[in-house]
Amino acid sequence: MNAPLTIRTLGAPALARELEGDGLRFQVGPFVAGIKGSGDGLAEMLSSIYPDYPLAADGSFADAIVSVERLPAPLRPWRRTGLVRLDDGTRFSDFPLPDALPYVEWSINWCIATRAHQYLMLHAGVLARGAAAMILPGLPGAGKSTLSAYLMHHGWRLLSDEFTLVDADLSILPLPRLIPLKNESIDVIRRACPDAELGPSFAGTRKGTVAHACPPAAHVRDMAVPAKPRLVVYPRYERGAALKLDPIPRSECFVEISNNAFNYAIRGEAAFVTASALVERVDCYRLCYGDLAEAGAALAGLLDSLPPVEA
Repeated sequence: MNAPLTIRTLGAPALARELEGDGLRFQVGPFVAGIKGSGDGLAEMLSSIYPDYPLAADGSFADAIVSVERLPAPLRPWRRTGLVRLDDGTRFSDFPLPDALPYVEWSINWCIATRAHQYLMLHAGVLARGAAAMILPGLPGAGKSTLSAYLMHHGWRLLSDEFTLVDADLSILPLPRLIPLKNESIDVIRRACPDAELGPSFAGTRKGTVAHACPPAAHVRDMAVPAKPRLVVYPRYERGAALKLDPIPRSECFVEISNNAFNYAIRGEAAFVTASALVERVDCYRLCYGDLAEAGAALAGLLDSLPPVEA
């Protein structure tokens, strides 16, 4: 079987034509994403930051299409402002050109979070060793994205840093997208993961300075390979903190999982059934850490010490 064409094989000139026409459509996990737009280096940026994502088959339905537009500024022609618009016409966000990438990423995430209700969607990172998945729920600032970026370069496969997609059979479906690192986390990952591929830094966004860590090519190639849940770990970064990895009751984990889901209320009884079954399949912990390497070693040792996941 021939390998699927990727954005890298398409090349920047052909990519620009796709963007200016019906849009670039590519596969990301179980979804097809589409991006439209032209100018201001959009094609070059996407070819450098998304090189390994496979192109969607011709005629594929896109789960989300976002358009990058340039806003006219007749009174201030020196000010270059862009707009990301969703496929339903919603004006998602304005931004200074050519800083489109963070807003494209946030808009695609928004579409997934508000549309993909065939899955129980947890606001959580998720990584795997072999067939066993570890789910990392966390509030903003807890350090789950930084920890996910570190782990994906130290023996774990990235499934997602943002969405844990739980299917009805409890399979965790990969959605390996760019990891948005913020502010101090950017240099932390540069130092801790010298092989990490990071895109440009964008200052002055609504979340401060943002740079995106690209999933390794092998993780993107394996995005059709699901994993089974084995651990739920609630991480919290504290500067200088000693490592603490403590078990918590499944009942406590269930309450937090329920509150953490994007679509628990929308899915109703189905969400309750899936979340209950998920919690029965995992061991549950809280992690407080001040050192990434120490946390990574503890999590790998914990997972490797547990019985293997059930088929």
